[in-house]
Parts: sequence; C-alpha cells; structure tokens
Amino acid sequence: MSDDAIFLARAVALSQERMQGGFGGPFGALIVRDEKILAEGWNEVTSTLDPTAHAEVTAIRRACKAVGDFHLEGATLYTSCEPCPLCLSAAYWAHIKRIVYANTRDEAAAIGFDDAFIYDEIPKAPQDRRILMEHHPRDDARAAFAAWMAKADKVQY
Repeated sequence: MSDDAIFLARAVALSQERMQGGFGGPFGALIVRDEKILAEGWNEVTSTLDPTAHAEVTAIRRACKAVGDFHLEGATLYTSCEPCPLCLSAAYWAHIKRIVYANTRDEAAAIGFDDAFIYDEIPKAPQDRRILMEHHPRDDARAAFAAWMAKADKVQY
C-alpha cells in the first residue's frame, strides 16, 4: 500500500470515528511532511459551536502549533473530502504543497454539505453577493496599512 493510501485511509478513519463520537460532520484530515504526521484534525463545528472548525482547518491549526510556524511548506494535506472554499483558502495561507482527498464536493453536496453557493459567490463583485457588503473608507484604516508597510520588524506572510 502506498503512503498516500495509508495516510488517506487514516483521514477517512478519523472522519468516521469523530463523526460517530459526536464531534461533527463526517470529515477528517491529516497534515504530513517528510512521511511524518504533524497533526490530525476532524470536523468540530457542532461540538465547539465554531463554524470554522472544519477538519482541514483544525489539522492546519494543530500542525502549525506542532512545528511552531504558520507556514507548512512541503506538507501534504490528506482529507476525507475535497476541501470547501474555507479549507482550501486555509491550505493556501498555510503554504500547503499538495492536497490528497477521497470524496468529492459533489458527493458532499449529496449528503447535505453543499458549498456550491460559496464557490458561486466568490467571483461576484462585493455589492452583488448574498451577504450585504458595504465599503466605508476611513483614513485611520489606511493609516494602519501604512504603518504596517513602514514597520521594520514585520513578519511577512
């Protein structure tokens, strides 16, 4: 059995175990680098009352703490399902190198986890989105950005 198959099987097992344990939906994930599991995650949305506690996000959070860095360059995200827009964005921000997944987003939609509306919303202009978005420009907000640009000891993302 390949390493991908082994790690993906663990992500799927986590999805089953934690869902059956009442943590949340049927989603599990691992972060692996250099053939070593850095962290595991599972859906904790309903158990923690946190809409961002998706399996991939919880795995990324735990992996970052484990390695002491907010970048996970060279790491692979193994997940029981194709990442939703939130999780995909988190993977990009964490500089994940590769994502390996089992179920597709269409399969997730078929059991009630449909993210298609979010994918549809993203390319829209802010004023055309379902969530009312209002732009209120402020000089103090611009000043905060200018201060960041001038900050000599900033940590680049």
